[in-house]
Amino acid sequence: MAQESEPASSSDQQIEVDLRNPVVAALWAWIWPGAGHFYQRRYAKGTLFMVCVLGIYFFGLTLGSGHVVYASWRQSDKRWQYICQLGIGGPALPALVQSRQVKLKRKPFGNGFMAPPVNISADPNVSDDLSELHFQYHTFFEMGTLYTMIAGLLNVLAIYDAYAGPVIVVAKDESDNDKPPPDDA
Repeated sequence: MAQESEPASSSDQQIEVDLRNPVVAALWAWIWPGAGHFYQRRYAKGTLFMVCVLGIYFFGLTLGSGHVVYASWRQSDKRWQYICQLGIGGPALPALVQSRQVKLKRKPFGNGFMAPPVNISADPNVSDDLSELHFQYHTFFEMGTLYTMIAGLLNVLAIYDAYAGPVIVVAKDESDNDKPPPDDA
């Protein structure tokens, strides 16, 4: 339970926020954006995070028709963007399953949704699956990648809020300015 107490004008005011189990709340917030706040019974904030973060994520995913989120650690295609996208939690996890399917030389599920490109060439003059995605979606591929990365990073902030609780800012009392600074001696 987090307790914040700060003086507000002449009377003391105490604000209590029941965070329940912060570790469980953070885990729920990672699995599905906003779920950790629902667990803490902070429904307005949970709804806000769910709608905003998932809205940004699914908008970006739609821009690239489900191909902008994929996990790949091959030498010719290291997908570092996926680390940021993984901040969204559960919605990015199918990319790991698809990556495993491709690695085992199996056909990806769902018509290649979130599957990494199969044929990647180190030669820039050779057309491969990744260059075909860029050609097909033009700048939407990069914009979709950017939107999904931003959504993942925003959810990391929401996870922290579920874990640590809200930041409470209290206005500084005007009467404090009249006091002399304390002696350091």
